[in-house]
Amino acid sequence: MHRFFIGPQQLTGQTARITGEDMAHMSRVLRLRAGDLVTLCDGAGMDYEARLRSLGKEEILLDVLSSRPSRGEPAHRVTLYQGLPKAGKMELILQKSVELGLYSLVPVLAQRSVVKLTPKEFEKKRVRYQRVAYEAAKQARRGMVPQVRPLAAFGDAILARHDLLLIADEEEEAVSLKAILQSRGDALDIGLVIGPEGGLERSEVAALTAAGGHCLSLGPRILRTETAGMAALAMILYELGDM
Repeated sequence: MHRFFIGPQQLTGQTARITGEDMAHMSRVLRLRAGDLVTLCDGAGMDYEARLRSLGKEEILLDVLSSRPSRGEPAHRVTLYQGLPKAGKMELILQKSVELGLYSLVPVLAQRSVVKLTPKEFEKKRVRYQRVAYEAAKQARRGMVPQVRPLAAFGDAILARHDLLLIADEEEEAVSLKAILQSRGDALDIGLVIGPEGGLERSEVAALTAAGGHCLSLGPRILRTETAGMAALAMILYELGDM
């Protein structure tokens, strides 16, 4: 069944309204007709089964038949703090992480980031990145669209508080991700820090551990920055029963 995200202003009682790009996609691309069924998602974790009532020139009206919690949302919220990578890699990281179950992404300007953008320069890219997140969430049947946050300086990023803050550190050999999660299985809000190409500076790791973070190993092989976040996210959600 085709799936579309709607905002709260598009749902009134048992009637939903679709306009703009989704309206064009429904009528011109999918060629849906009155009586066809679709799934609507409010972006807050609820799905609605709806039947097309009418297709007008400015809006499509649908009758809401039933509602249920979205099945595609993990119970645990994982925020990825991604060291700003080289051009082109962020879209891949974002797309696949959203498909896996990411809650939000915070791009971080780390000391070893090759790409140096100002927050204003990044804002132009963030519009595109948010669209990538939207399309990935739609494809993966998520119950919400993960947010791409503004570019943060490293010191600002670690001020966010989580139940558990995890730091992927290639110099850590003894502590595994599984061991930490088994000891902190009660954590529902998790922060995951991944460095850019070249990893994190030791001063950055020290700042993170001082803020309560836990360094961990992702295994005996060194992963690229665009691989590490996705791999760690999949491990976290699998270990916590959310895959």
